[in-house]
Amino acid sequence: MIDTLVGFPQDPAALYRSIRAILRDKESREDFVMPAEYMFHDVPASHLPGDVDPVGLVLGEMDRHGIDISLVSVSADPEVGGRALTDHPTRFAGAWTCDPNKGMAGIRELVHAHETWGIRAAAIMPHGTSPQVAIDAPQMYPIYAKCVELGIPVFATVGIAGPRVPSMVQRVELIDQVMYDFPELVFVMRHGAEPWTDLAVKLMLKWPNLYYSTSAFSPRYYPANIIDYANTRGADKIIYGGYFPMGLSLDRIMTELAQVPLKAEVWPKFLRHNAARVLGLPAEG
Repeated sequence: MIDTLVGFPQDPAALYRSIRAILRDKESREDFVMPAEYMFHDVPASHLPGDVDPVGLVLGEMDRHGIDISLVSVSADPEVGGRALTDHPTRFAGAWTCDPNKGMAGIRELVHAHETWGIRAAAIMPHGTSPQVAIDAPQMYPIYAKCVELGIPVFATVGIAGPRVPSMVQRVELIDQVMYDFPELVFVMRHGAEPWTDLAVKLMLKWPNLYYSTSAFSPRYYPANIIDYANTRGADKIIYGGYFPMGLSLDRIMTELAQVPLKAEVWPKFLRHNAARVLGLPAEG
């Protein structure tokens, strides 16, 4: 099994500093530990005692739940993420979150991460930058071009954002132009694509390099049309992604995952093969 969204426990103040800076409502700024806390009611503890190794903790959870490889953000904490990739190269794959507002400085960071840690994906969060940058904005295009050049996919949050910030920069329709301009780009939608999942399916039928990850959704709330698509023409397009420890525990995810009505022949693709193909990882554990 490959999980395409796993984090390392860290101080929430550091983890959410950039998104918190653009929040305006009092509850989000002062009361929420996690910016989308109104949506997640059993958020795992994210701050560890000093004597607990976050890499060891995550490895233990992975072993307990049968996760062979996790895609983790190195940019969130380069010391911890870099150590995970260096010490456990067969268990972790790295991603680097890009800020399109940094221009070429951001591109150089992405290249450095690729050269240093062999990262296998870039990530963008259009709603979380300041100022916000739309999926199809000119500032995003150097990131897409570099991903094609490096041979890595980009994972993008799409749909209505969880934090209380505007979401129109993440409209699913914007992906259409990007896929037209970058036919070699492998683009993976993250975080739901709601309320535009019908359009997401339509675009996946249209563009061969467009995929969907189930990240940040409890399995009981996976959109029905996404599951229908996985069971029919989209068996090779839907990728498992969790949200541990940012919003969901692996205990909850795995308990609910068993109830997802996927066909037997779709499960191996959903849990591993599709992610392995997109990330260039072994198809078998």
